[in-house]
Amino acid sequence: MRVERASPTRIASFDAIRPKSELRSSRPPQAGEVRQETPHVVIAKQSNALIIYALDDLAAHSGLSIGLPLANARAICPELTVFDADEAADRQTLDDIADWCDRFTPLVALDPPHGLFLDITGCAHLFGGEAALLQAVTGALTQRGFAVSAAIASTSVCARTLTRHVSGKIVADGEEAKAVAPLPVTALGTGEAIAGGLRRAGLKTIGDVASRARHEIAARFGAAFTTHLEHALGQGDAPISPRKPLPDYIVEKRFPEPVATETVIAMNLSALAAMLVAAMDKQGKGARRLEASFFRTDGAVRTIAVDTGRPVTKREVIDRLFRERLEALNDPLDPGFGFDLIRLSASRTEIMVQQQRDLDASVHDNDELAALIDRIAARIGGKRVVVHLPQDTHIPEHAVLAVPAQHHLAAAIQATWPERIESEPPLRPLRLFERPEPIKVPFATVPDGPPHQFTWRRVTHTVARVEGPERIAMEWWKQNGARLTRDYFRIEDEAGLRFWIFRDGLYESELAGEEGEPVPVKWFVHGLFA
Repeated sequence: MRVERASPTRIASFDAIRPKSELRSSRPPQAGEVRQETPHVVIAKQSNALIIYALDDLAAHSGLSIGLPLANARAICPELTVFDADEAADRQTLDDIADWCDRFTPLVALDPPHGLFLDITGCAHLFGGEAALLQAVTGALTQRGFAVSAAIASTSVCARTLTRHVSGKIVADGEEAKAVAPLPVTALGTGEAIAGGLRRAGLKTIGDVASRARHEIAARFGAAFTTHLEHALGQGDAPISPRKPLPDYIVEKRFPEPVATETVIAMNLSALAAMLVAAMDKQGKGARRLEASFFRTDGAVRTIAVDTGRPVTKREVIDRLFRERLEALNDPLDPGFGFDLIRLSASRTEIMVQQQRDLDASVHDNDELAALIDRIAARIGGKRVVVHLPQDTHIPEHAVLAVPAQHHLAAAIQATWPERIESEPPLRPLRLFERPEPIKVPFATVPDGPPHQFTWRRVTHTVARVEGPERIAMEWWKQNGARLTRDYFRIEDEAGLRFWIFRDGLYESELAGEEGEPVPVKWFVHGLFA
């Protein structure tokens, strides 16, 4: 089904998502020892000061709060147990929770440091309504050991404001101002400086601030705060930035009982592929990038993606590509206790272009080639399957550009290469070294003749036959003072091995260095003939 936005917009905010702070000492209790319960806090460094980043219920009941300096906290509660914050692990945990929330909506945005936004517009009815969806998310996260505060409103700012003081609140469209009016100004989250200024002005609640004229608020606290206030009151919308772009088409299958066998998983993935193809066919589109997401019952999410060189419109092709991809995984798909949701999406699609297939045999050949490339790319990765495109330059190492075959197959088919002269050997090797390798030339014919002998990779080769030189002038406007002339030779040694070597620079004395001394030339081997 194609995801369509409905009106009005509904945003669910989940704030203060962090591990339940039942932090305890890692030392096991000794025999006969009764462990004393003490407040626990997590601290982080901000502005060269250690402040409380998270705390447990016992610490909160002792009068501590988030943002309180550690020195003040120790003065209030000397028996405090302190842990250092791991912000990198917290961010990863938040990303993992966001991946898990993809099962409810594809539009999930991060609200650092410990919040999430879910755009549930048009999808709440799939879970029994907004109240049931909110209960499902908060209940599942609570069971996994997280403390969660959540709210649903028509704007992200209003939902986030509510989560700071009223958990589980669902605000109807148009009731935002009434819902946030009794909340303290700190719930707006605009910083202590603005909150302190509002309190000094006698404005203790959001309703007090909303009752004042907008120009008065803007003159004292700035236009940015006024806009933020209007969004909290539902008088405007601050759009969220989803972590992932919304796919063009999404189909999914939810299971009342988790599935874990490969046969059932493959069967359901094939059924989803048929549904996806049918949805795209109605608008004449084909998939260029497909993603299969597997949601485990323990919250882990695994996403497998495949790219295609041409738009795919057949279920059999999708089945084959994912079968190839799954079989080639270094880290096999682990169902754990089973998957309760499988989703298939087309994140990139294209309009199908009709081609004459009855009279043009090359079209069938191209289709078979594209299918082969897709299968190989599904196994070893799209970046490893490349095609070579000719470039408009005479410099050998820049004359060919290697690009991913899936995205440039049409250009490669239509590319025009220089024609080879019949009964003549190739002028250049088919493959060149990534970098020309230096060789030692004891003597050569001066001023522009070939070497009589050279040493490469500790092996000395005596020249038996030679063709050249082929002089190539470098692009002087890009060389930044480097040598501007190369003389290439096709060399065959006494053993029949053929090399493509060049002399970098000329023997003429006018090519001199800063001191007037002749610049010594250098020799390189650039490729080998088969």
